[in-house]
Amino acid sequence: MWKAVTDHWYLERFIWLIAGTVVTCGVTLGLLVNPYWFILPVLAGCNMIIFALTGFCPMAVLLHKLGVKALNES
Repeated sequence: MWKAVTDHWYLERFIWLIAGTVVTCGVTLGLLVNPYWFILPVLAGCNMIIFALTGFCPMAVLLHKLGVKALNES
């Protein structure tokens, strides 16, 4: 079993937190408010697929510019 490092917050943890929040909020709003909110988790999923294929993540670029360090950075 693999367990992520949880002793500090790093870039990858923030990415997973933001992606999970966007998906959860999009599904909740889609169920309770308007089905058009389901577009939000679809876009988040597309972004995750693009990252897996290309290694490019706009949120990671933004967070890095805000000073969040990656796991392997000191």
